[in-house]
Amino acid sequence: MLNQGASAIGIANIAMDGTVLDTWFPHPTLTEPGEVSGSRTVRLGAQHLSPKMLSLVKLDEDRMVEQIAVRTDIESLALPPVDAHDVYLRLHLLSHRLAQPLQINMEGALDLLETVVWTNKGPCLPDNFESVRTSLRSRGLIHVYAVDRLPRMVDYVVPSGVRIAEAERVRLGAYLAPGTRVLREGFVSLNSGSLGPAKIEGRLSFGVVLGEGTKVGLSATVMTRADENNNRPSLMVGRNCTFGVSSGVIDLPLGDNCHVDNNVIVEPDTMLYFPDTMTLAPAQSIAGQSDWQLVMEPGRAEVVARRAV
Repeated sequence: MLNQGASAIGIANIAMDGTVLDTWFPHPTLTEPGEVSGSRTVRLGAQHLSPKMLSLVKLDEDRMVEQIAVRTDIESLALPPVDAHDVYLRLHLLSHRLAQPLQINMEGALDLLETVVWTNKGPCLPDNFESVRTSLRSRGLIHVYAVDRLPRMVDYVVPSGVRIAEAERVRLGAYLAPGTRVLREGFVSLNSGSLGPAKIEGRLSFGVVLGEGTKVGLSATVMTRADENNNRPSLMVGRNCTFGVSSGVIDLPLGDNCHVDNNVIVEPDTMLYFPDTMTLAPAQSIAGQSDWQLVMEPGRAEVVARRAV
């Protein structure tokens, strides 16, 4: 993990009960080890802000939310986050491509975030939202995008050189390399994404990283299971891999140039048939290896593993 720290000035939405709904950091930066002492967030006065940032500091009585300016410092990204502002800064670092997935400690990150009603007028608390909706109607139609702990990435960061067909399906904290396409049915969670141009039409769960040239087909899944503490381990997929329609791997890393055929789902304990040796072995035996084709063939109940030509 990165031993560097991070620092940024942002605008936070704070509910009347003190709940941090979100924090937007337009220009996050990495800091060198020792440059920041301790991890903390402080509220800033007008003298610390540019005119544009100062104009965003206000009280939104309709939403019952105060927008304040903050400065968040993280001593080391190898340490777990300490509060919601800290988590949002880490998510921005990922989506701004200042840090790659799995380089930042995200342990317990979601537990530090509250469930929020994400609307076109800004984030709101869910408990009093129907009252808030009535007040906001004076500003026009209210669109509710989600009720969740994480917002859409594109409402905070739009990385260069990418295509995203459905904004709701890419969360803040996703890392999308230039040339990546997330098609209409694709989904990319936080701390996951692509290290090079990729096509994503399936689902990438937390901690999944794709290599350059990999294609995840329609309804395909690349994911890991959460442990008893609701933490997910990382999963790496190499370069130039392909996942067919409704295929996927669960808890099984792959190397380069691998192909998973349509409707084939493989887990570590899935039994594979190796025709070269006419033997059976669990899929764990090829974990992280390159040049494998996993297909279903007539006459075999098991998934057939062949070396890619």
